[in-house]
Amino acid sequence: MTGWIDRWVDEHIADLSGWRRHIHAHPELARQEFATTEFVADTLTAAGLSPRILPGGTGLICDIGPDGPRVALRADMDALPLQEDTGAPYASTVPGVSHACGHDAHTTILLGTGLALAQAPEPLPNGVRLVFQPAEEVMPGGALDVVATGAMEGVSRIFALHCDPRLAAGRVGVRLGAITSAADTVELLLDSPGGHTSRPHLTTDLVYALGTVITGLPGMLSRRIDPRTSTVMVWGAVSAGQAPNAIPQTGRLVGTVRTGDHDTWALLEPLVREIVHGLLAPTGVRYELNYRRGVPPVVNDEVSTRMFEHAISQLGPDALSDTPQSGGGEDFSWYLEEVPGAMARLGVWAGIGEQLDIHQPTFDLDERALGVGVRVFANLAIGGEPTVP
Repeated sequence: MTGWIDRWVDEHIADLSGWRRHIHAHPELARQEFATTEFVADTLTAAGLSPRILPGGTGLICDIGPDGPRVALRADMDALPLQEDTGAPYASTVPGVSHACGHDAHTTILLGTGLALAQAPEPLPNGVRLVFQPAEEVMPGGALDVVATGAMEGVSRIFALHCDPRLAAGRVGVRLGAITSAADTVELLLDSPGGHTSRPHLTTDLVYALGTVITGLPGMLSRRIDPRTSTVMVWGAVSAGQAPNAIPQTGRLVGTVRTGDHDTWALLEPLVREIVHGLLAPTGVRYELNYRRGVPPVVNDEVSTRMFEHAISQLGPDALSDTPQSGGGEDFSWYLEEVPGAMARLGVWAGIGEQLDIHQPTFDLDERALGVGVRVFANLAIGGEPTVP
């Protein structure tokens, strides 16, 4: 039934590599993906499809197949503000910007899927919507912009793939339930009259207050939240003062708080505010707490997960893998606030050599994964919904 998908991939593997390398060499940051959007739109149009560029000029959607409830397939398009250091002949030509997260592969896979489905030998049994999304790498993410355009109207469920350099090319990892974590940012600004370190009793000791929050907030959260929710608070930056004998007037703490549980995510901001107030009240230090909600966790529902498993298993007996929950955030979760769906991890490791992580200057991928991704997405598009016991 799906043999034509394999044939299409085999015949177009060079095209997939070429598209990916073109996008890789010309990366664009969040909400600046104008050339990438144009490239994808032109390629789809040349295949007889009718893509619709989203307001703002970045990102697009494209419907294929019959009217009615549609399965949506999503890819993100933006690059990172990171200098590439791969030495590849197709390396980024834009200083300080690179596709070090694999979004060039995501875009290529969805583009290939659209062209394959457009050339299906028989009418598609289900409607499909291709969603090329801008601005995944910024919080709270471009998925909210896409949803605001009405792109989820008429969609029954949505799927995504994300590159995983810990998994060999040819394998795809699936997990029922939370596969990523919510990711929020906590910024604490402290203010004190300052003073001499020999007379802390005559002022408010800002550095002591900082230390109280640095250790106290993560510790209290670990006592107030069920550890099974995989909630973790980590500080990433702290600054205050310069002189060893002067109590500084200002200080700053910045960190992230993450959780794999959607209900816990809703409780985090008021709980953090309560704990910070309790820790700082006895010190007398003034403060301003900026809590910035990022994205909810991606929680794969059961039907969508089974659909992924079925689509992957059609590639062969060794294609399907399990995968652990990540502590990272992904704005694909915003789509799941609208419709059910799932994300899977696409293996991109060559199977030999170092397993380089994403968001590293030396990150690259095994392009055999491109054909795997197209096969999985196309299988999802035509597979329908299974019966879940």
